[in-house]
Amino acid sequence: MKDKIEAYAKRLKLSWIREHFHEVEAENHQEYLLKLFEQEVQNREERKINLLLNQAQLPKTGNQPFQWEHIQIPQGISREEILEGHFIHQKENLILYGGVGTGKTYLATLLSLNAIHSFGSKVKFFTVASLANKLIEANQKGSLPKLMKQIEKLDLLILDELGYIPLHKEGAELVFQVISMCYETKSLVITTNLQFGQWNHVFGDPILTEAVIDRLIHHSHLLVFNGESFRYKESLLQQ
Repeated sequence: MKDKIEAYAKRLKLSWIREHFHEVEAENHQEYLLKLFEQEVQNREERKINLLLNQAQLPKTGNQPFQWEHIQIPQGISREEILEGHFIHQKENLILYGGVGTGKTYLATLLSLNAIHSFGSKVKFFTVASLANKLIEANQKGSLPKLMKQIEKLDLLILDELGYIPLHKEGAELVFQVISMCYETKSLVITTNLQFGQWNHVFGDPILTEAVIDRLIHHSHLLVFNGESFRYKESLLQQ
């Protein structure tokens, strides 16, 4: 009997039930079935979240609460809407601008985690340089269409550290293709230490740079991060 139950549960892809059905205690058949289904659904949701987290490849963050005091938030969006991912449902973008270590990547990671846990959003984190390198490699191997389809399925794409490393011509053009593909179809969060007028240092072509900015700012909210580097302040506290 036990072997048959396990076999049927396996065929029906009821992994939790297959492994734990004999552990559930209940006063009647209905309660027993309800507990089985509840645990199976919970197990599937946990597996889905873990898969999304693995696919997102988000950087690790600490447990400290996010500090908003030094951030200028524009009209049209609130802290709650940022953290709860309302802009993702509207297919809007966030551009997080400020100095090194002021919390841009931390906020991008935090809102990504919330989107995954709350809505099961498909998220992917790249530095701009690593995305450019991945696109170039895929283009050379003939697998660029496959990579672009993977990006196309996302709800939120994080592009971190725009401005730290200038892009080669091919990389800049491929990153532009990604940004164009995302335009009005999904949300982007971009962290940068450069004002828009300096983005040409990254893309290396004024026309390409203008096209990138034009697509981004149409449906974007610009958050300005002021203040000193958190890492710098922590190092001073440790001395």
